[in-house]
Amino acid sequence: MYLADAYTVPTSAGPGTDPGQQAAAPTPRVTPRAVARALPRTVLVLGTVSLLTDVSAEMVTAVLPLYLVAELGLSPLGFGLLDGIYNGFSTLVRLVGGHLADRGGRHKAVAAVGYGLSALCKPALLLAHGVASIGVVLAADRTGKGLRTAPRDAMISLASSAEAQGRSFGIHRAMDTAGALLGPIIAFFVMRAAVDGFDALFMVSFCIAMTGLAVLLLFAPGRGHATAQDATAQDAREEAAVSARAAFGLLRRPDLRWLALCALLLGLATVSDSFLYLMLQRDLAMPREWFPLLPVATAGTFLLLAVPFGQAADRFGRWRVFLAGHVGLLVAYGLLLVPVGDAALLAVVLVLHGAFYAATDGVLMAAAAVSVPARLRSSGLALVQTAQGSARFACSLLFGAAWSAWGDRAALASATVALATCVTLGAVARPLRALGTAASRGAAT
Repeated sequence: MYLADAYTVPTSAGPGTDPGQQAAAPTPRVTPRAVARALPRTVLVLGTVSLLTDVSAEMVTAVLPLYLVAELGLSPLGFGLLDGIYNGFSTLVRLVGGHLADRGGRHKAVAAVGYGLSALCKPALLLAHGVASIGVVLAADRTGKGLRTAPRDAMISLASSAEAQGRSFGIHRAMDTAGALLGPIIAFFVMRAAVDGFDALFMVSFCIAMTGLAVLLLFAPGRGHATAQDATAQDAREEAAVSARAAFGLLRRPDLRWLALCALLLGLATVSDSFLYLMLQRDLAMPREWFPLLPVATAGTFLLLAVPFGQAADRFGRWRVFLAGHVGLLVAYGLLLVPVGDAALLAVVLVLHGAFYAATDGVLMAAAAVSVPARLRSSGLALVQTAQGSARFACSLLFGAAWSAWGDRAALASATVALATCVTLGAVARPLRALGTAASRGAAT
């Protein structure tokens, strides 16, 4: 621990402990006022930064699928390629961002570079008129996301106790999702009010992103302040041991290796949000101008459930909540395969979609955080994020190709079967692994 506003000292999990469940006293009932008093300042500051950044990002994301497919006339395969770049390119630099942040504890500096790069890409979209140039801008934007994500999550984790990881990440993700909720709404009104809708949208998005960067630079605690408060001679010796070899060596830890493998397998069967929204828009014959509002229902559900699911993960086990989120997504896929074209289908699918993110996004990082030492926290989280992001990048390409070759229904049916298989394996393998750990422990006594 080295952040100044950490309010408790984290405890380490014992041998054989499920990384998603800590051996702690039952979590007390937490009121909003109590959360405000106990929550580390770092979580609130970074939550504000993420809120503003997500408003900016989702303004663009909300209109991008329809723009690429309807305006540029991309095929599903071509859109899958660009969508894969947008959602998966950040995985190529997450390990770099995590390693740079751990070297000397420069979490804030690396995160600031990432936020700044993504902000600059918003006006750059005004200059991109072809698929290749748009792909370059999207890749640069996702590079910024890749640089900032692991350092930001490491700052949240290091500022929180082991018993409250799920709650801290849940509150951060709730604030982040509030931005995702507001972004498409602002995009909707900007597109309707402005004569040059896309030009105005990109510039408003840029201004909001720069405001988020300013909040980070002005209010997030820096390394020097934290070190003066918390660092010890032992911390300094461990800091010097940070290296790429040590970061990859984290995969020798059974708990972290298990989480990374599961994130990879489940990511291979997780269809991109954009494809789901395009299928809903087509099935319901929704007017194009309403398309940017589809992510709002997902974000609203995420916002409402992120904190309760984070607390449930701390109390009942992060792995259980993480797997339950994928079960909800599986149900959503099944409903999309049913030939029912009414508002009820739209509502249920979007609610399940938001619940999936609430049960998995922050929960996965909370589970990984307790399996990684503080000196390599960014690198360890980046390993799990890279596994998941790489798999989702591959899924976008495969799903786009399957849609082009077989049609959207057959492609989604294949993804549903793959996700059901991965969820079943995850549900069975975790108990078997626990039994193996117990048996090996008993043989050693």
